[in-house]
Amino acid sequence: MTDKLTPLQRHANMAAIHGKDTKPEMVVRRWLWGHGFRYRLNHPRLPGKPDIVMRKYRTCIFVNGCFWHGHNVSLTPNPSPKGEGSKEIDNSECCKIPKTNRYFWVAKIRRNQERDARVQHELAAMGWHSITIWECELKPKVRERTLEALAFTLNKIFLLDFSTQAQGDNLQDRTIKRYEIPEEEPMMAAEIVSTEYGNKAT
Repeated sequence: MTDKLTPLQRHANMAAIHGKDTKPEMVVRRWLWGHGFRYRLNHPRLPGKPDIVMRKYRTCIFVNGCFWHGHNVSLTPNPSPKGEGSKEIDNSECCKIPKTNRYFWVAKIRRNQERDARVQHELAAMGWHSITIWECELKPKVRERTLEALAFTLNKIFLLDFSTQAQGDNLQDRTIKRYEIPEEEPMMAAEIVSTEYGNKAT
């Protein structure tokens, strides 16, 4: 893939992308709220400050941009002598890495992937479930199916946890220590979403 932008233009475009309140994240938040699910945002007491924290379901939802987190990319041996022993990233359908400053972007994506894995491991050790939703899974043609699958998964998690507790499970005897966060009022997402991902909030 040939980068049609100059290095300065590419830098400006990337710098303008924010990590919070992204369009895909807003789609998920509005859908959850509209279907009766309540949540908190970016809870500072949990590893990685998850995008969406659902205390009732002990679940953290991460809404990931396909480029920044390297969705479906494959790793191949790095052909560069300087990269001996490391891995290169091949493009996927939804993650196209610019030719300009390619090694910088590959390294950044690899760090993001490693951080994602570490954060989810830490959450699991604390007794929390993690769900990742990818930007490409929220495109109009597949969005409803993705979100319905999310609701199904959340309800299944709740039923399994409730069933476990109903059978007399002693939390103090569990191998995974549950970390409790204070109960707070849920936060509603009422920001405006672009027409690409949904209508404006009313």
